[in-house]
Amino acid sequence: MSNILVTGASGLIGSRLIHTLKADHNVIAISRSRPNGEGFVDIRGNFACWEDLAKLDSCEINAAVHLGAVTGGCLEREGILVNVEGSRVLMQYLAARGCKKMVLASSIAAIGFQNTGFIPDHLPITEAHRCKDRDGYGLSKYLMEEVSRYICRQKPELDIMNIRLCSAGTDAAVFRGLRPHGEWCLGGPTYMVVDDAVRLFATAAESPYKPGCRVVNGVAERWWSAEPTARQLRHWWGDKVDVSYFEQPGNRYANVFDTSTLNKELDFEAEKTLKILKDNE
Repeated sequence: MSNILVTGASGLIGSRLIHTLKADHNVIAISRSRPNGEGFVDIRGNFACWEDLAKLDSCEINAAVHLGAVTGGCLEREGILVNVEGSRVLMQYLAARGCKKMVLASSIAAIGFQNTGFIPDHLPITEAHRCKDRDGYGLSKYLMEEVSRYICRQKPELDIMNIRLCSAGTDAAVFRGLRPHGEWCLGGPTYMVVDDAVRLFATAAESPYKPGCRVVNGVAERWWSAEPTARQLRHWWGDKVDVSYFEQPGNRYANVFDTSTLNKELDFEAEKTLKILKDNE
């Protein structure tokens, strides 16, 4: 039985993840407020603070799932201080303690689709897509990934996976009709139900040790809309984007974010999300 640290343990995903993991692991939860339930070690504190991390000194940590962050809409300064510098502090602390496996919650917003001026460089969107962010949040997640690469260069024995998570929640209503073009336009159609998001992070935490730093798009294979992908993308961007991939057989409702790396690394399928979408066809 391994010991797994979860940051952001009182959040939407973290509060569920700790109870999923505790069936087979010793879970250490660190957050600023206490998660509900029992059966895990509760550490009250800030993952970005060396003094609070010192509370973990007596705990052996075999793996960590880093969910703690400031989210979309944060100030640029907050994003850099918490998501970049705070994550660096945590990763260096864990690496110095001998923790070799880290799963980090990045975001599909790292490419910068929050601004209405965003147009994707290529479709479907792979993990290699450049950061075109203009508001600070996407940049902070992209820079967190770069910091994880930097730390992995320092310590090549580390296994670090950055999961670019999509929107996640408990709503099961599938959107119908064309969505208007606005800020965060790719947020809604790439939605995943929270149970799948929890299972994704659990799968990553329990995956076999594999040294190196990787980035994966954490999305479902289908996107959260009753409208075909190509039709929606044309509505937003006209002939500025090539939607031919989504007109090929089997890709009519494919997610705009490529899932091939996710499938290769974790063999993951967003089962509940896909069932809801299928039931709404």
